[in-house]
Amino acid sequence: MTRRVLVYRLGSLGDMVVALPALHLVARAFPAAERRMLTNFPVSTKAPAAAAVLDGSGLVHGYVRYAVGTRSVGELLGLWWRIVRWRPEVVVYLAAARGLKVARRDEAFFRMCGVRRMIGVPLTEGMQRNFYGAATGGKDRAMGGGNLEPEAARLVRCIGELGEAGEITDPGRMSDPASWDLHLSAAEDEIAARAMGEEALAVESIAVSVGTKVQAKDWGKENWRELLGRMAAEFPGRALLLAGAAEESAASEFAAEGWRANGGGVVVNLCGRLTPRESAAAIARARLFVGHDSGPMHLAAAVGTPVVAIFAARNIPRQWFPFGKQHRVLYHEVECWGCGLETCLEQQKKCLMSIGVDEVMEAVRCQLSVSTKAIADN
Repeated sequence: MTRRVLVYRLGSLGDMVVALPALHLVARAFPAAERRMLTNFPVSTKAPAAAAVLDGSGLVHGYVRYAVGTRSVGELLGLWWRIVRWRPEVVVYLAAARGLKVARRDEAFFRMCGVRRMIGVPLTEGMQRNFYGAATGGKDRAMGGGNLEPEAARLVRCIGELGEAGEITDPGRMSDPASWDLHLSAAEDEIAARAMGEEALAVESIAVSVGTKVQAKDWGKENWRELLGRMAAEFPGRALLLAGAAEESAASEFAAEGWRANGGGVVVNLCGRLTPRESAAAIARARLFVGHDSGPMHLAAAVGTPVVAIFAARNIPRQWFPFGKQHRVLYHEVECWGCGLETCLEQQKKCLMSIGVDEVMEAVRCQLSVSTKAIADN
């Protein structure tokens, strides 16, 4: 029986949410094992640690943290010793694909730590890349036409050997809401409800997150203010929930002025007031979430709230889209799509800025009409 499993996953809020189906798969495969996560220290105050997302979920029991990119021999030896002392029997590799050279380096490091079994190390081109299409067999079975595989699906594919026989048509049970379950507690839900307040709880609410830690993903505060003004005018009587980090509170308030000026309902600024898990509990109460490609967007999808997502084309289509069929994603595939830039100066974010307020309003209108019909049908 396996007693100790080390899960390697870097990143912050969105990265951890996207990994949920893979983490659930690991938990099903090693239910009796202590599962610790090898992860990074937060790179900024806008990037919550893995523990802020996963503590309380039961998916991970502890953490081994290090500074990503460190070249300090002392720090690397310290990391090696911490892993060796814990003696993991299995490493499950859920890090982002960073090239075959990095994958081989990581594999060698874990072997030096005494780990004999490694699962999911992306040592082939097929495991490194996001695909979509017909199967071709083996670990590279998803090598079809077009780079359209969600990152969550790539992670599950890479550790597919942990899956059960019934998961052939739905690897990792990704279509099952249980695979995205954060196991939010009653206490977290109660904290979220108190933060929202009775006035917001008494009416339908729309959650919005205008923040992003990447310049290339920022749609612009003027666009957000105009959008919220039009939403307030067209959909009166709703509450507006503003989600995000504390540093995004001012930008959120600026955008909310459009809502207030056009007769919108109560505004509840939750930025910095709730943990990521408590924010998820608040977003779960909303009829709709509208936001950038961001951590809060992935939280919304995980808790089953329909999403309108405004995407830059810096990544390939679908790679980081919210998982599920109930969402509407606005993505313009310009000639420089897939650039991977965090700061876009030369092209002035034309992929993102070509998405107009009219287009987003139409998506909001469609989402609210669909959800209203669903309620009426029930």
